[in-house]
Amino acid sequence: MEQYVIKGGNPLVGEVEIGGAKNAALAILAASVMTDDTVTLENLPDVRDIGVLIHAMEEIGVRIDRINRHSVKINASNIHTLSVEYEYINKIRASYYLLGSLLGKYRRAEVAFPGGCDIGSRPIDLHIKGFRALGAQVEIEHGQILAHADKLVGGHIYLDKVSVGATINIMMAASMAEGKTILENAAKEPHVVDVANFLNSMGANIRGAGTDVIRIEGVRRLHGTEYSIIPDQIEAGTFMFAAAATKGDVMVKSVIPKHLEATTAKLAEIGCEVEEFDDAVRVVASKPLHSTHVTTLAYPGFPTDMQPQMTTLLAICQGTSIVTESIFENRFRYVDELSRMGADIKVESNTAIINGVPKFTGARVDAPDLRAGAALTIAGLAAEGITVVDDIYYIERGYEDFDRKLASLGAQIEIAYSEKDIQKFTLKVS
Repeated sequence: MEQYVIKGGNPLVGEVEIGGAKNAALAILAASVMTDDTVTLENLPDVRDIGVLIHAMEEIGVRIDRINRHSVKINASNIHTLSVEYEYINKIRASYYLLGSLLGKYRRAEVAFPGGCDIGSRPIDLHIKGFRALGAQVEIEHGQILAHADKLVGGHIYLDKVSVGATINIMMAASMAEGKTILENAAKEPHVVDVANFLNSMGANIRGAGTDVIRIEGVRRLHGTEYSIIPDQIEAGTFMFAAAATKGDVMVKSVIPKHLEATTAKLAEIGCEVEEFDDAVRVVASKPLHSTHVTTLAYPGFPTDMQPQMTTLLAICQGTSIVTESIFENRFRYVDELSRMGADIKVESNTAIINGVPKFTGARVDAPDLRAGAALTIAGLAAEGITVVDDIYYIERGYEDFDRKLASLGAQIEIAYSEKDIQKFTLKVS
């Protein structure tokens, strides 16, 4: 099993380029099957989750040709089955977007119950509610979600809870339904807007994405397009927090600063200097950082995907901080690993009470999920001594060349494949 081995203590300094947004790319890949014409996607991140979804799509007959590392051509004119295998769904939750896209185009889809990171309950009931409101019959049999409809007809749908996945899935299916759909209490995340823009570039008629009411006028067919995926705000935020934790000075490039406002506000609040440019953000941590309170919320609030990185940073800030997780109930599983590194954090229900310590010390830790793995890597970069992060498979699900990008900023980090590799690294940096 691959591991990161890190010698902490180096401030991160320099510039880093941010890749395409994983969460947008997964949904847009799924949506690309809704036309028989060729679709070209650019700025696609080269991460494990994207590879898994591409394999799942190829298995049902979609032709996907790599133009280069970050661009693909997709043609879904020869899909031969509408059943997506459990093997793929179990690896990444976002495979469920094929439900909405296949149902919209073919009026039928069979997709296994989704997997992904174990960060808490993420029910699919709102997706099912939306599909049924459009006229589909949806059953759950033998661990599969079976959806079919003689025809899909637009309707008025109110989501009981803000859900990014349900918003995107319903939006895809409704874009090829008959008549008008009004989706209320919709998610407003940047990747929801990106999927709507992508569908519109294929001929869909979607208005209001980015607000809590989305209006969709169904169309008979969608056509091919060329589309570039938005930058990844979570990757950007992760590097911003890494700069702060290591007392560094990093220019995070190829971003949309508007998408990062909740992140930049908290960094400024605890004492970082944050400078925004047209497509870049610079974070400088030259002064002692202090405590704050954070609550995760749906966009434009503080993102749950940045909560582990925030908690890790606050653990080495002066004073007592409180972080409240309002989205997922299992998102503090990494706290025990941070404690091995000297953090003083007490978790009560969905709240972490953090007493800042002067420093972390290196230790061997396990990455329990994608974002927690990135946070533990940040802790290792800020720590005194050697840190080994196990199970970096999770990190590679959502971060492209994470170790190389960190190394380009001055981090001492390598991938180790054995205990011998760890020993070699330790001798080299001692």
